[in-house]
This record gives sequence, C-alpha cells and structure tokens, in this order.
Amino acid sequence: MKKQLIISILAAFVTAQVTPSQTITETFGSGTNQFSIDFVRVGNPGNAADTTGLPNPVGAVSYIYNIGKYEVSRDMINKANAAGGLGIGMWDMSPYGANGANRPATGITWYSAAKFVNYLNSSSGNKEAYKFDASGNFQLWSSTDAGYNANNLFRNSLAKFFLASLDEWYKAAYGSPSGIWYNYPTGSDSAPQAVSGGSVGAVYNGQGAPADITNAGGLSPYGTMAQGGNVWEWVETAYDGINDSVGEVRTVRGGGWGNGAYDLVVTGNSSFPTTPTNVDFGFRVASVPEPSALSLLAVGLGGLAILARRRRV
Repeated sequence: MKKQLIISILAAFVTAQVTPSQTITETFGSGTNQFSIDFVRVGNPGNAADTTGLPNPVGAVSYIYNIGKYEVSRDMINKANAAGGLGIGMWDMSPYGANGANRPATGITWYSAAKFVNYLNSSSGNKEAYKFDASGNFQLWSSTDAGYNANNLFRNSLAKFFLASLDEWYKAAYGSPSGIWYNYPTGSDSAPQAVSGGSVGAVYNGQGAPADITNAGGLSPYGTMAQGGNVWEWVETAYDGINDSVGEVRTVRGGGWGNGAYDLVVTGNSSFPTTPTNVDFGFRVASVPEPSALSLLAVGLGGLAILARRRRV
C-alpha cells in the first residue's frame, strides 16, 4: 500500500506540472546558435492500444512523455550544425520557395535525425540516445553499456531526448487525453481539407511546398501540429517493429505536403531505408520529463491500462 501511494503521488505530481494544452520549452546552444524546441505533454499512461490502425495493435504507451509540438525546422538544424559540428545536410528547397528558417528541415536521413537528437542530449548534459562509433557508423547498444535496454537496442534508456517510437508518435497523433482514438491527427474521424497553412486541417494533397512549422494546420488533441501532412516524419521504430538490427528499414508516418489524405489516416504506415534523403522527409523530437522519475512511473502504472473508446462520426 505504501509503495502504491508513493507511485500515485509521483504520477499525480508529474502530470500536474504540465496540462496537455501547455507547452514545455527546452533551449539548446548559446549566443547566435541558440534555439528552442516546444514540447507538449502526452499523458494518460497505460492506455489501451488502438486496434484499427497499422500496425495492429499500436499506440499503447505505459508512461508519460513529451513530444515536439512542431517539426524540427531548418533553423534548428543550421544552429545545431554550427554549435556541434554535426554536418547534417538538408535538401535545397529553393525551387519550392521553402528555404526559410522556420520551414521544416527536409532531406533528412534517419541517421542525421539521430545525430541531431544526440546533440540535444550531449549539449544539455544527458546521455546520448543513439550509439555511433568513432567513424560515425550507427551501432546497437550492448549489455555492457549503461542504459542498455534489451527490448530496444536502438535507444539508450538514460537519454532524455530521442526520436519518438511508433507507439509514442501514433498516440500523440491519433490519441487523446480522454482515451478516444481518432482516424486523423486533427481530433476527427473525417479527412481534413487541404489547406496552405494557418487553418484547421492539414497541409497535404498537392500543395507546392511545406508550410512554416508553426503554421501548418490544426492541432491534435494533445496539441501537436502537422503530424498529418507537411513532411513525412521519421520515427525510431524499425518497420518490423523490432529494433535489433543496424541496417533495417525504419518507419515513416504522417504524409508530406504533396500526398493525399490516405497517408494521413491511422493506416498510413510506410517504411524507408535509413540513408537516402527525400524532399519531404523530416522529423520531430520526443523526450521524457525526467528519465529516472519516468522509469518509476512505468513500473507503477504499466499495468493500469485505461480502456480506450473510439468515437465514430
């Protein structure tokens, strides 16, 4: 009983610090290379998975986490490159008129996204999420590494910042604080209308270019923007769902600005090799409030599944 009480108090404390509508801002770099990333909190830990999307089931997450309110911008990449010497390349979007600082970073490989996340960790005094050797080659974490997680050989469990797993990404896009699942990442079961930014809906279906990350359609129930449309987003998870091989293809979700509504829906699950770039491939960052506190929450709350309801219109 005492242990349950402590866990309940801790869970209530962590949840109370930030409501789903609030924004958590993290700042990185310094001087002219300083930039900030806004996160929203995804609560409702221990939620039941959705059984109508792809893969099936998907979206069950036993812990509280944060996810980027917006996609990573070109300005963030440029400043991280300058501050950390990352050497991350981006697609030249000048033919689309989309090289502005606040446009989403595109032409990003999965490895480049992982290196950006590692910079966020190392520059803020946290453990790097992803392992690269001295030559810059991606490696799996081993049992001799601190933070090793046998269930996920990609991500170090001590890292604060990381690429969202498929379950984490899916829950933030299609889930809601009340436990209802939706077909689209706008809190609706109806396909959003194509918009050029700044309106309720999502940027997709023949648009000529991506919108600014803060002006790319409506918000999900958890408060994220453009998880449907604007750019395809890398997630951490391998397409087969098991993170146990260096070279396996990764999952991308959400569709790009030129795609139809079929890529925005819960079944829009796609894969891509880790190294090629693409004109409409980008990403967003996820994080944990505090790795140590979150581990305790996962132990105490992992079995308290909240039965999700699905609303149809």
